[in-house]
Amino acid sequence: MRSGRVFYKDRFAGIITETDEGDYIFQYDKLYVKEHPAEFITFTMPVTDEPYTDKRLFSFFEGLIPEGWLLDIAAKNWKIKRTDHMGLLLACCQNCIGAVSVVSMENHGE
Repeated sequence: MRSGRVFYKDRFAGIITETDEGDYIFQYDKLYVKEHPAEFITFTMPVTDEPYTDKRLFSFFEGLIPEGWLLDIAAKNWKIKRTDHMGLLLACCQNCIGAVSVVSMENHGE
């Protein structure tokens, strides 16, 4: 199982997880839900206490992953398969352009 902390405008917003079965879960943090109920990370994922689940990486998060030659460089440098979307998300999306970033929980000993 792999997970990453999702930040919105430098605030901890929730956790994205890829389960061992290959499913994806995004769960907003309870404190974030309470303090920022209108600050969703994407229109398709309004702030809620309920987890979002899918068999594929959510389109919004997939859109954060680099494409083209930048994806080639990332895959080669980190030795990550181009089809490993969660691996690429965790490796490449710590300093995204825009309001959302994803930080691997592995990098923080969790």
